[in-house]
Amino acid sequence: MNEREPNLPTPELLSRRRFIGLGAAALALPLLSRIPAFARTEPLPPDRALAFFNTHTRESLSIEYCRAGCLVPDSLDKINHILRDHRTGEAKDIDVRLIDLLHTLSEKTCAGRAFHVISGYRSPETNSGLRANGSGVAARSLHLVGKAVDVRVPGLALRDLYKAAVALKSGGVGIYPASDFVHVDIGRVRTW
Repeated sequence: MNEREPNLPTPELLSRRRFIGLGAAALALPLLSRIPAFARTEPLPPDRALAFFNTHTRESLSIEYCRAGCLVPDSLDKINHILRDHRTGEAKDIDVRLIDLLHTLSEKTCAGRAFHVISGYRSPETNSGLRANGSGVAARSLHLVGKAVDVRVPGLALRDLYKAAVALKSGGVGIYPASDFVHVDIGRVRTW
């Protein structure tokens, strides 16, 4: 006799399961593309540079931080320094994903003009002080871990900078017209 094992699926059942699985995957792709980790983005160029002007310390920096696809540690240290907490002088490693996000934003909006930095890294003391003054500062701000920056670009309308950052769908973006800056972070995608 040519009987089948009772627990083995038939070829027709396997084919149906495969069809359903592929269909479910196809339906999930548009939803997954809204999650930053799954979003299709343009590849970053192998050479990347940024320019900053710290509005509090009056320091400027124009630097290539990635050369031939390799990060330049000395350049990253200089970026950490210019984005330090200007109140305490404390610096922290700025997440490279935030630096790359700023590079992409620069390419889309300001063609290499310097980002004027209002706030980069924020020490716990500074963050607590700003919260105590009722500045609308989050207790667990991404500034505390080098994953957020507040910037503006002279000559570029704040609303245009905001719209360009939102269009990247790479994290949180907030606009503060009264204080003349846009907040950009690499947390979950959200706007305010």
